[in-house]
Amino acid sequence: MKYPHWHYFLTLDADLDLTSRYVEICEDNFKTYSIEYVRILLAAGSEIDVVAKLVCKKIDSSRKAENINHYRKIITAKYSHFHEMEVFLPRYAITLTPWEAWKGTANPEWWTSYNDIKHERHLNFRKANLWNVLNAVAGLFVMVTYLYYDSLPELFELQPPRLLSLPETYKEGVKWATTYSLPDFRGVKRSPP
Repeated sequence: MKYPHWHYFLTLDADLDLTSRYVEICEDNFKTYSIEYVRILLAAGSEIDVVAKLVCKKIDSSRKAENINHYRKIITAKYSHFHEMEVFLPRYAITLTPWEAWKGTANPEWWTSYNDIKHERHLNFRKANLWNVLNAVAGLFVMVTYLYYDSLPELFELQPPRLLSLPETYKEGVKWATTYSLPDFRGVKRSPP
C-alpha cells in the first residue's frame, strides 16, 4: 500500500468524525470521555510513535529515536516551527496546536494522558476525553504531513480528511487543498514523490 500512514490517519479522522453524531465537538464537551475515545486515543498515540520514528529516521538515521523525548529533540532541531503547526476543524471553527508544548522541553498534555491511559486505564479513564482525542488525532495529522510533505498534493487529491484540515494560511496558489507550504518548508521545493 502506498502511503499507509496517511490511510491509517484517515481512518482515525473518520472515526473521530463519526463520534460527533453523539457528542458535539465543542468546548462544552471537551471533558467528555468514553470507551470510543479510549480506542481512538490509543490508536492515534501508537501511530504517532510509529510515524515519529520514521520522521526522525528521515532526518538522521544515525540518531537514537526510541521515545517521545528523542523524537522532540530530533524533530525540533530540524524543524524549528514544528510546534507552531495548526490543525483546523472547519465545521466547528476550532483550531488546535497539538505540538505547542514542544516549543520548550515539555511534551503535550494529551501525550501524557495517552500514556497514562495505556499503562493504567483503570485510574485514568477520564483522560480519554474529547479534548485529548482531538489533539492526538491532530498531532498525528501534523506528524504524517511532515513525513509525506513531498506528496501532500497527491494525498489531498486522492482523499482529504473528513474532519481535520490545514489552515488556509498554509495554502499556496489557488488550487484547493493541493498545494500546502508548511511553516518549516516555506521556500523549499518539493522532491518528486
